Amino acid sequence: MRIDGTPISDRSVYFIAEAGVNHNGDLQTARRLIDAAVESGADAVKFQSYVAEELVASDAPKAEYQDEAVEEKSQLEMLREYELSRDEQRDLMSYCDEVGITFLSTPFDRESAAFLDECDVDAIKIGSGELNNYPLLETVAAMDRPAIVSTGMATMSEVVDAYEIFAEAGTDDQLVMLHCTSSYPASIEHVNLRSMRAMDDALPIPIGYSDHTQAVETPALAVAAGATVIEKHLTLDRSMEGPDHQASMEPDDLSESISLARTAAVARGRPDKRVTPPEEEIKFVARKGLYAREPVEAGQTFTRENVAIKRPARGLPPTEYETVLGSRAATTLERDDPITEFAVDSPESE
Repeated sequence: MRIDGTPISDRSVYFIAEAGVNHNGDLQTARRLIDAAVESGADAVKFQSYVAEELVASDAPKAEYQDEAVEEKSQLEMLREYELSRDEQRDLMSYCDEVGITFLSTPFDRESAAFLDECDVDAIKIGSGELNNYPLLETVAAMDRPAIVSTGMATMSEVVDAYEIFAEAGTDDQLVMLHCTSSYPASIEHVNLRSMRAMDDALPIPIGYSDHTQAVETPALAVAAGATVIEKHLTLDRSMEGPDHQASMEPDDLSESISLARTAAVARGRPDKRVTPPEEEIKFVARKGLYAREPVEAGQTFTRENVAIKRPARGLPPTEYETVLGSRAATTLERDDPITEFAVDSPESE
């Protein structure tokens, strides 16, 4: 699977800086968030695509964290204020092209998803709250383009059911699902990164992580645990008014978080155990072989008294120690000569 030509695999990490609604409805602030994402080293910057009246009912309550951050507005009023018009979204897409970063967005309804599809975005991101919005998932699955789906607030059966929608559409080969803790900010004790292993065991697709903690290290920990895609909220200033700023990282912290995540991806390596090229030289020096502890005449029996295990790894390996004992020397050996296979005759007969 690829996003904007970048392969999504366990050899690397694709990092999404989520601007979300942290622009507070201001286009210039949104552009500054794009600049910050570029400077931080992110692969993509993500916004939200919605029509406020289609997203929430007029009397919809805010979550507690939203109410604390934006006290005097209803959820509808808040979302209406932060809504980006389609022209504004096109402007941000063009600006992303100009500065060299991938534009992504999360649609909250089928019409917004269709708009993003018409704009030929590199991928569609589905938020955790839409995991059981099957009409939206079916619309995105039918687009035959990369999709990234967050799974906060979900059970494994709900995750599998959402995956099946893409599988039935034949587009699960372009799907990434993200483990997520939908709490703003999320505490470390609720992150549960081992959920990614359960998702990886259950699903034949790449698994990632959407982070809502305030710790710069958490994305790197997730990468070490197997995440191939990371999403992390970005703000210009945590003290700004708005629902997501407190759960977001300021640019300097995001830059550090991305750097740590990329280091973790390199350190994670391959899912096997092998000798690395730098280890080959050390292996010869550090491992041992069988040596003559004292002079051994041809025909003499090898015993514990005349066979030593020493560095470096010349001659037969220590795994052959018991096999060599009781055999006869095929040639004369001096002290510290390696005992090779050619120096060992057949075992001594009774």
